[in-house]
Amino acid sequence: MSDASATAQPDPPPGSAAPPADAPRPRPHSDESARPRPQYGEYATPEEQRARIQAPAPWQQESATSIVTEEAPALGIPSPSQPAEPAQRRPRPVDRIVTFALLAYGLVNVVSAVPAFLDYGAYAETMLALLGVDVQLSDPADGRAWGIAAVLVLTIGWCATAAVSFWSVRRGRLTWWIPLVAGILFTFAAGALMAVPLLSDPTVWQALIDSAGG
Repeated sequence: MSDASATAQPDPPPGSAAPPADAPRPRPHSDESARPRPQYGEYATPEEQRARIQAPAPWQQESATSIVTEEAPALGIPSPSQPAEPAQRRPRPVDRIVTFALLAYGLVNVVSAVPAFLDYGAYAETMLALLGVDVQLSDPADGRAWGIAAVLVLTIGWCATAAVSFWSVRRGRLTWWIPLVAGILFTFAAGALMAVPLLSDPTVWQALIDSAGG
C-alpha cells in the first residue's frame, strides 16, 4: 500500500490533456549538471557516449600503451620513449678504391720528392735547364732551408689528408675528392717555396729576363 502511494503520479489538473504513456519523464534536477536542457531528448551519459563512438576506456588505453612500450624493443621497433637510431650510410667500394689509390700515389710523390728537395743545388740546375737558362745560383746552400720547408709542407700535408680521408670513409661519405684537392694544394705550396731562391737571385732573374726578351 505504501509502495503504490510512493510511486503514484499526481492527477493532471482539470481541462488538461494527459501525457502519452511513452513520453520521456523529466529527470530530477541535480546540482552537478548546470547545463541547459536540450530542446529534444536528453543528454547522454559518458558511458552511452563511449559506447556510441566505440572509444576505449582510459584503463584500456593505458594497458595498450604499456604493452606496445614493452614489446617494441623485442620486435626491433623503437618505442615512443626510445629515440630512433640514425640510418647508416651505404658503403662506397669504388670511392674507397679511388681514395686509397690517390693516397698511395701522393705518398710515393712525397717520398721521391724528399731527396730532390734537400739537394737544392741539383734541383736548381734541373729547373734552370728546363727553362732554357744557362746560369747558376750565386749561393746554392741558401736554398737548402727552403727545400726543408717544402719537405715539411708535403709531409704534414699528406698526413693531414690521410687522416681526414680515413675519417670521411668511416663516416660513409664521398671521399675521393679530398686527396685529389689536397694533393694539388700542397704540391703547389711546396713548389712555391722551392721557387723562392731562384726568383730572389739577381743573376737568375736577369738571365730569365734576357731569355724572355731575346
